[in-house]
Amino acid sequence: MRLSMSPHPSSFPTDPVTWTDPARQALFDRWISHIAHTQGLVPTSLRIASADASFRRYLRVDTVQGDSRIVMDAPPDKENSEPFVRIAALMKAAGLNAPEVLDWHEADGFMLLTDLGDATMMSAIDPERPQANHGLYMQAVDTLVQWQLASRPGVLPPYDAALLNRELSLFPDWYLAQHRGVQLQGAQREVFDKAFTLIVQRNLAAPSVYVHRDFMPRNLMMPFGANSQLGVLDFQDAVYGPISYDIASLMRDAFLTWDEDFVLDITIRYWEKARKAGLMDFEDWHSDFGAFYRAVEWMGLQRHLKVAGIFARLTLRDGKPKYLADAPRFLHYIRSTCDRYRELGPLLKLIDEIEGTTPQVGFAYGRM
Repeated sequence: MRLSMSPHPSSFPTDPVTWTDPARQALFDRWISHIAHTQGLVPTSLRIASADASFRRYLRVDTVQGDSRIVMDAPPDKENSEPFVRIAALMKAAGLNAPEVLDWHEADGFMLLTDLGDATMMSAIDPERPQANHGLYMQAVDTLVQWQLASRPGVLPPYDAALLNRELSLFPDWYLAQHRGVQLQGAQREVFDKAFTLIVQRNLAAPSVYVHRDFMPRNLMMPFGANSQLGVLDFQDAVYGPISYDIASLMRDAFLTWDEDFVLDITIRYWEKARKAGLMDFEDWHSDFGAFYRAVEWMGLQRHLKVAGIFARLTLRDGKPKYLADAPRFLHYIRSTCDRYRELGPLLKLIDEIEGTTPQVGFAYGRM
């Protein structure tokens, strides 16, 4: 989810709202009319804010006070909004700047939210000057540590072996089979099975915290209005799992690649803050950044295999070709990590064969 929120409300819709289902439009009109007075809304100002990769879309509506609100349109037969509501409350309790749910019509799938603005962290980043973004990334690190410190077991679904494996299967099922036309059999299947088993074992060994699961600049919002914190969006899939996940997500971005010196710089600073907060009390992680960083790499590998599969599915099944255009970035991440570890050598060799790429010599992170 990426809410593109205008900080300057207008009384005239810039992108008018259209409906493909007249019955759903009627339900919406009834709901917005019902809450307009108590919430101080100006329904005639309704316009499109953004859509995301799911069946949700987001609308913006002005208030009589001169600011704005966000409406989530999430058809209940396609989207379950309960996790969003529950996790938004968890984030607020943790002191994070997350959207507040002002009204939720659960039966019809309409929700009114506070507006976090329209400027994502991604929009503020200068990709050509890594150090110019240092302060932004440190704000993101502070937000992440604050979220992890609120963690309690038994609150969010577990990021367990079943879920990790289900995500990994997206790579052979969608990226290889559907996109590349490669059906894994025999020795090839065995290479992937062995690698996936090892990846899951390594990642489950890490201590568990709250995991946002898509913690990256496109889902973080620049401070807006009176709030000095980064805003956090797209948290409805949060789970309780490896502490290495969200920092891997932040620094090995789905849409942006940094040279490794910048990745290491921010990851070390995250590790130092997490260590001081008592989050690194596992084996030798509190004293050995290298041990923690290896765990981040193995976690990042799982994420990149998953996302390559998801992006192929979004393109081939859902007709959203812009996602698969980022596949080379993920293959670069995957191959770079596999090149680091001897036990992943067979997986690297097989991916190189499938992709028709030249085997890597040494390790180079390199900006894409």
